[in-house]
Amino acid sequence: MKTLYEGKTKDVLTDEATGAVYLLFKDSATGENGVFDPGSNTVGGSVEGKGKIGLKISNYFFELMEKNGIPTHYKGADIDKGLMEVRKVTVPPLEFVLRYFTAGSMCRRFALEEGIAFEPPYLEVTLKSDEQGDPLISERLCLMKGLLAPGQYDEALGLLVKVGEVLKKELADMGYSLIDFKIEFGYDENGKVVVADEITPDIWRIKDENGNIPNQIDCAKMLLDKIG
Repeated sequence: MKTLYEGKTKDVLTDEATGAVYLLFKDSATGENGVFDPGSNTVGGSVEGKGKIGLKISNYFFELMEKNGIPTHYKGADIDKGLMEVRKVTVPPLEFVLRYFTAGSMCRRFALEEGIAFEPPYLEVTLKSDEQGDPLISERLCLMKGLLAPGQYDEALGLLVKVGEVLKKELADMGYSLIDFKIEFGYDENGKVVVADEITPDIWRIKDENGNIPNQIDCAKMLLDKIG
């Protein structure tokens, strides 16, 4: 296996003999000062077994997306090896955010109280850049920077809403309320936009029936009990 890219919580690998592409789910977790937080841009520590648990959850939700007609880059997973095989797609440095309630950085940026409901959900797109603080970015700037082709921005936002609907319902059936989530999209050789990267507690905030918001480590353990 050759490493193509090293990320905070995942690496991108390729099998040079077959050309297959894989994501390796690592045990590292984002956070700061010993506190785990899916919204953080830094690695806050390592938790043994986190990678395989995250892969199992991602496997579950990618298959759920496919069942609901949402295109993804997912091809299969080897849980024991911590590897998810994916289609070859171009993934621009963008994160697509959907918010059902105010939380986290939005409250800090705009001096808003936590927990204000959005109806319809609030959509944001940010540029993935730790140095620039992940600034908000518009369709026009995405086109100017060559990150997306015409039409792909709106196509991704349409898929973002559909992903949210599926996630919200599935998590509600498990007893949780979805607060917000961020997700990445890629596009294939024909320009078709697909869900990429991962679908794990590293990308969302949820609230349990008692109003508690678990960190991504505790949330993963809770979900693992639900999906078996």
